[in-house]
Amino acid sequence: MSRARVTLDRDFVVGPVPRRIFGSFVEHMGRCVYTGIYEPGHPAADEQGFRRDVLDLVKELGATVIRYPGGNFVSGYKWEDGVGPERPRRLDGAWHTVETNAFGLHEFVDWARVAGVEVMEAVNLGTRGVEEARALVEYANHPGGTELSDLRRKNGHEDPFDIRLWCLGNEMDGPWQMGAKTADEYGRLAQEAAKAMRLVDPRIELVACGSSNSGMPTFGAWEQTVLGHTYEQVDYISLHAYYQEHDGDHASFLASAVDMDYFIESVVATADAVRAKGKHKKHINLSFDEWNVWYQRGKDSLDQPHVIEREGVWREHPRIIEDEYNVTDAVVVGTFLNSLLRHGDRVTVANQAQLVNVIAPIRSEEGGPAWRQSIFWPFARTAALARGVILRTAVTSDRYDTTVFDAVDLVDVSATWDEEQGRVALFLAHRGLDEDAEVTVDLRGWSAGQVARAEVLTVPEGGDRHTTNAQDAQDRVGLRPLEGVQTDGGTVTLRLPPLSWAVVELEVTRA
Repeated sequence: MSRARVTLDRDFVVGPVPRRIFGSFVEHMGRCVYTGIYEPGHPAADEQGFRRDVLDLVKELGATVIRYPGGNFVSGYKWEDGVGPERPRRLDGAWHTVETNAFGLHEFVDWARVAGVEVMEAVNLGTRGVEEARALVEYANHPGGTELSDLRRKNGHEDPFDIRLWCLGNEMDGPWQMGAKTADEYGRLAQEAAKAMRLVDPRIELVACGSSNSGMPTFGAWEQTVLGHTYEQVDYISLHAYYQEHDGDHASFLASAVDMDYFIESVVATADAVRAKGKHKKHINLSFDEWNVWYQRGKDSLDQPHVIEREGVWREHPRIIEDEYNVTDAVVVGTFLNSLLRHGDRVTVANQAQLVNVIAPIRSEEGGPAWRQSIFWPFARTAALARGVILRTAVTSDRYDTTVFDAVDLVDVSATWDEEQGRVALFLAHRGLDEDAEVTVDLRGWSAGQVARAEVLTVPEGGDRHTTNAQDAQDRVGLRPLEGVQTDGGTVTLRLPPLSWAVVELEVTRA
């Protein structure tokens, strides 16, 4: 039996739960848009071509803000192609596909309003520049009386889109990116684009591109240089990270959130160093606007991904990185959400990549059903129940060593307190594969009453850690009641099965 003790104090708070950390990402990549959120002619499609079965799952997932339209795609994208009655077909070099432009900015804004999510729009600073970014803000947000704003009205939207959150390009340090730049080149471009965009709409919030991942050779120096140029013009610096299990090393994979913690804390330190050097008053927050598990076996989901490109075949919305997620992946995703919450004072925007089909919590088939992947559940429950303020967690847990990390806690925890509802929510992951974990929670400043909710995701009966959901078996991996949670004044005890993610919601009163 493994053991862990968690101490929560009513007066030790990280900060308010930032609702934007429960974001997602829709890119014109693979089947995320076409046959994902948009499929005219599908039995579940509405009059605009939006799949209502997918919309229902998006609402259940609880996503709050959706980044659009990319991703690598945006660095070669002309936003004008996706508005108005004439929609040219283009080659998309980022994913070697044909983009029909049947779905563009107007359609996405309409979809976002039906879904009840905020739009996070990215501008192309790869093959385009300051004027195109400025023009897009005018088209989207200016009320009327100018050529671009009146064009939006002519194209069917009388009122402004009022998009507040904007990304200044995507992964501009990456050599794979169209229009990749050095830190100085990008920093100056982002600075000037930001100035021009704010002159059109001073209310907007801007995200500068950080390193594409913490393994980039320029990581750290890139952030320092870019923020040196843009600190007063932007509000956020971005982070991107994907993790996977390598060569059966499940122990290191399950500890991936240790690396996420390090990544976040390193970027915070760099941003604050730039603040101190420049004697700036404000703090730059973090936008972790791409994160997930991604098994990088090759971008195409077909058996021979590179033959298709070699032969010069260009397809519309092919199957690209449609990973099937298992129990292990769900537990890891739960720990990523814990990491984001624990750093919620500085990570105030985050987007799981992506929303549908492409490394996604939701899968769909053309003309067929939509269903939840295993990773859907930790996201949905955390988004629904993490309310109020984030509590600092003091955790003493049995530990284990891995080939990548030393002394990793077997039990990973985050917690929130909703004072208005009188509830504390615990989000727990047990990384061990072999035995239960007995967890004791000490509540300081509260007395625990009833257990309002206790659910667990773990290996299903007859399955193993590799069990997934599928079109013909959509409910193999999901949540079930977590039995045996006990409360006794300021003490709560519970037992987590091996390889599990759990949520426990407690009714509390002030002690």
